[in-house]
Amino acid sequence: MSKASGAPVSALRAAFGARCPRCGKGPLYAGLLKVADKCAACGLNLGAHDIGDGPVPFIVLIVGGIAVGLALWTELTFAPPMWVHGLLWPPLIIGLSLYLLRLLKALLMALQFKHRAEDYDAPR
Repeated sequence: MSKASGAPVSALRAAFGARCPRCGKGPLYAGLLKVADKCAACGLNLGAHDIGDGPVPFIVLIVGGIAVGLALWTELTFAPPMWVHGLLWPPLIIGLSLYLLRLLKALLMALQFKHRAEDYDAPR
């Protein structure tokens, strides 16, 4: 539940670093969005997480608001042809969605660990 120094790992620090919520050292992800089975540094069972679709509604609202706001501003300010909108917004939406999904998934896992740490150490 703590780092080697004894200080607890901040949920925000673990989320922004995509690190283990217990030690803050091992990587949280084994791929782009796949959570590692266990922490390489402290051995915490990361596969025991259960955040489900928790971050998705927040991402839809945040990314949707940003994309629609920027698209409206671009249309009203510059009035570009529609193909410009087709080139501008899909990369922004996909990139921002993936970044926020990693971040919010890590944050929810860190908060879940902070409030229910005993469930992570139980074998499955």
